[in-house]
Amino acid sequence: MSFRNYSIALSLMIALVLQITPMPAIVDLYRPDWVMLVLSYWVLALPNRANVGVALVAGLFLDILVGTSMGVHSFALCLTTYVLAANYQRLRNYSVWQQSIVIGLLNALYNLVIFWLLHLLTDIYFLFDYLWPVASAMVIWPWLFWLLRRIRRQLRLH
Repeated sequence: MSFRNYSIALSLMIALVLQITPMPAIVDLYRPDWVMLVLSYWVLALPNRANVGVALVAGLFLDILVGTSMGVHSFALCLTTYVLAANYQRLRNYSVWQQSIVIGLLNALYNLVIFWLLHLLTDIYFLFDYLWPVASAMVIWPWLFWLLRRIRRQLRLH
Protein backbone atom coordinates (compact mmCIF):
# COMPACT_ATOMS: atom_id res chain seq x y z
CA MET A 1 0.00 0.00 0.00
CA SER A 2 1.40 3.32 -1.03
CA PHE A 3 0.60 6.95 -0.37
CA ARG A 4 -1.56 7.15 -3.46
CA ASN A 5 -4.07 4.69 -2.00
CA TYR A 6 -4.70 7.04 0.93
CA SER A 7 -4.49 10.40 -0.85
CA ILE A 8 -8.25 11.11 -0.76
CA ALA A 9 -8.49 10.21 2.94
CA LEU A 10 -5.38 12.26 3.73
CA SER A 11 -6.70 15.31 1.87
CA LEU A 12 -10.00 15.02 3.74
CA MET A 13 -8.11 14.78 7.05
CA ILE A 14 -6.21 17.95 6.17
CA ALA A 15 -9.55 19.60 5.34
CA LEU A 16 -10.93 18.51 8.72
CA VAL A 17 -7.92 20.05 10.45
CA LEU A 18 -8.34 23.28 8.47
CA GLN A 19 -12.02 23.31 9.42
CA ILE A 20 -11.30 23.32 13.17
CA THR A 21 -8.05 25.31 13.27
CA PRO A 22 -8.50 28.26 15.64
CA MET A 23 -8.59 31.63 13.89
CA PRO A 24 -9.31 35.21 14.93
CA ALA A 25 -13.04 35.98 15.02
CA ILE A 26 -12.92 38.40 12.08
CA VAL A 27 -11.18 35.83 9.85
CA ASP A 28 -13.24 32.90 11.13
CA LEU A 29 -16.34 34.59 9.77
CA TYR A 30 -15.03 34.01 6.21
CA ARG A 31 -13.65 30.50 6.74
CA PRO A 32 -14.65 28.32 3.78
CA ASP A 33 -16.10 24.87 4.36
CA TRP A 34 -12.91 22.99 3.60
CA VAL A 35 -14.37 19.50 3.88
CA MET A 36 -17.13 20.34 1.43
CA LEU A 37 -14.66 21.89 -1.03
CA VAL A 38 -12.17 19.01 -0.93
CA LEU A 39 -14.94 16.44 -1.16
CA SER A 40 -16.46 18.32 -4.09
CA TYR A 41 -13.18 18.15 -5.98
CA TRP A 42 -12.82 14.41 -5.43
CA VAL A 43 -16.43 13.74 -6.42
CA LEU A 44 -15.91 15.66 -9.67
CA ALA A 45 -12.52 14.12 -10.39
CA LEU A 46 -12.98 10.53 -9.18
CA PRO A 47 -16.69 9.80 -8.66
CA ASN A 48 -15.98 6.07 -8.40
CA ARG A 49 -13.77 6.63 -5.31
CA ALA A 50 -15.43 9.62 -3.62
CA ASN A 51 -19.18 9.35 -3.26
CA VAL A 52 -22.05 9.77 -0.81
CA GLY A 53 -20.58 7.12 1.50
CA VAL A 54 -17.34 9.08 1.83
CA ALA A 55 -19.42 12.21 2.47
CA LEU A 56 -21.32 10.42 5.24
CA VAL A 57 -18.13 9.37 7.02
CA ALA A 58 -16.46 12.77 6.57
CA GLY A 59 -19.61 14.49 7.83
CA LEU A 60 -19.74 12.30 10.93
CA PHE A 61 -16.10 13.15 11.69
CA LEU A 62 -16.93 16.83 11.17
CA ASP A 63 -19.93 16.55 13.50
CA ILE A 64 -17.69 15.06 16.18
CA LEU A 65 -14.95 17.67 15.73
CA VAL A 66 -17.25 20.70 15.61
CA GLY A 67 -19.55 19.42 18.34
CA THR A 68 -22.86 19.68 16.52
CA SER A 69 -25.65 17.15 16.79
CA MET A 70 -24.70 13.89 15.15
CA GLY A 71 -25.70 13.81 11.50
CA VAL A 72 -26.10 17.52 10.77
CA HIS A 73 -22.95 17.97 8.70
CA SER A 74 -23.14 14.45 7.30
CA PHE A 75 -26.67 15.03 5.97
CA ALA A 76 -25.65 18.35 4.38
CA LEU A 77 -22.50 16.80 2.87
CA CYS A 78 -24.45 13.79 1.57
CA LEU A 79 -27.02 16.06 -0.05
CA THR A 80 -24.45 18.25 -1.83
CA THR A 81 -22.36 15.22 -2.79
CA TYR A 82 -25.41 13.54 -4.30
CA VAL A 83 -26.15 16.63 -6.41
CA LEU A 84 -22.52 16.73 -7.57
CA ALA A 85 -22.32 13.01 -8.26
CA ALA A 86 -25.56 13.08 -10.25
CA ASN A 87 -24.22 15.89 -12.47
CA TYR A 88 -20.46 15.30 -12.46
CA GLN A 89 -20.19 14.65 -16.20
CA ARG A 90 -21.80 17.97 -17.01
CA LEU A 91 -19.90 19.91 -14.35
CA ARG A 92 -16.52 18.53 -15.43
CA ASN A 93 -16.93 20.25 -18.79
CA TYR A 94 -17.42 23.68 -17.26
CA SER A 95 -14.50 26.05 -16.93
CA VAL A 96 -13.01 26.46 -13.46
CA TRP A 97 -14.76 29.83 -13.09
CA GLN A 98 -18.13 28.32 -13.99
CA GLN A 99 -17.45 25.48 -11.58
CA SER A 100 -16.68 28.11 -8.95
CA ILE A 101 -20.20 29.52 -9.32
CA VAL A 102 -21.74 26.04 -9.08
CA ILE A 103 -19.60 25.26 -6.04
CA GLY A 104 -20.77 28.54 -4.51
CA LEU A 105 -24.41 27.58 -5.06
CA LEU A 106 -23.82 24.13 -3.60
CA ASN A 107 -21.98 25.67 -0.67
CA ALA A 108 -24.97 27.96 -0.10
CA LEU A 109 -27.21 24.87 -0.11
CA TYR A 110 -24.82 23.17 2.33
CA ASN A 111 -24.84 26.13 4.72
CA LEU A 112 -28.60 26.59 4.49
CA VAL A 113 -29.25 22.91 5.21
CA ILE A 114 -26.96 23.10 8.23
CA PHE A 115 -28.74 26.25 9.40
CA TRP A 116 -32.14 24.64 8.88
CA LEU A 117 -31.20 21.53 10.85
CA LEU A 118 -29.58 23.54 13.65
CA HIS A 119 -32.62 25.81 13.76
CA LEU A 120 -34.85 22.79 14.24
CA LEU A 121 -32.57 21.31 16.89
CA THR A 122 -31.28 24.33 18.82
CA ASP A 123 -33.45 27.31 17.86
CA ILE A 124 -30.79 29.54 16.29
CA TYR A 125 -31.72 32.44 14.03
CA PHE A 126 -30.49 33.25 10.55
CA LEU A 127 -27.82 35.89 10.04
CA PHE A 128 -26.43 36.83 6.65
CA ASP A 129 -22.98 36.30 8.15
CA TYR A 130 -23.63 32.56 7.73
CA LEU A 131 -23.24 33.05 3.96
CA TRP A 132 -19.76 34.62 3.98
CA PRO A 133 -18.14 31.18 3.61
CA VAL A 134 -19.97 30.88 0.28
CA ALA A 135 -18.10 33.88 -1.13
CA SER A 136 -14.76 32.69 0.20
CA ALA A 137 -15.36 29.18 -1.19
CA MET A 138 -16.00 30.64 -4.63
CA VAL A 139 -12.74 32.58 -4.45
CA ILE A 140 -10.71 29.63 -3.15
CA TRP A 141 -12.13 26.99 -5.53
CA PRO A 142 -9.87 27.71 -8.56
CA TRP A 143 -6.70 27.44 -6.46
CA LEU A 144 -7.89 24.37 -4.57
CA PHE A 145 -8.92 22.77 -7.86
CA TRP A 146 -5.49 23.46 -9.33
CA LEU A 147 -3.67 22.11 -6.25
CA LEU A 148 -5.69 18.90 -5.95
CA ARG A 149 -5.58 18.27 -9.69
CA ARG A 150 -1.80 18.61 -9.63
CA ILE A 151 -1.58 16.15 -6.73
CA ARG A 152 -3.95 13.74 -8.50
CA ARG A 153 -1.91 13.86 -11.70
CA GLN A 154 1.43 13.43 -9.91
CA LEU A 155 0.10 10.40 -8.07
CA ARG A 156 -1.59 9.12 -11.25
CA LEU A 157 -4.92 8.56 -9.55
CA HIS A 158 -7.64 7.26 -11.83
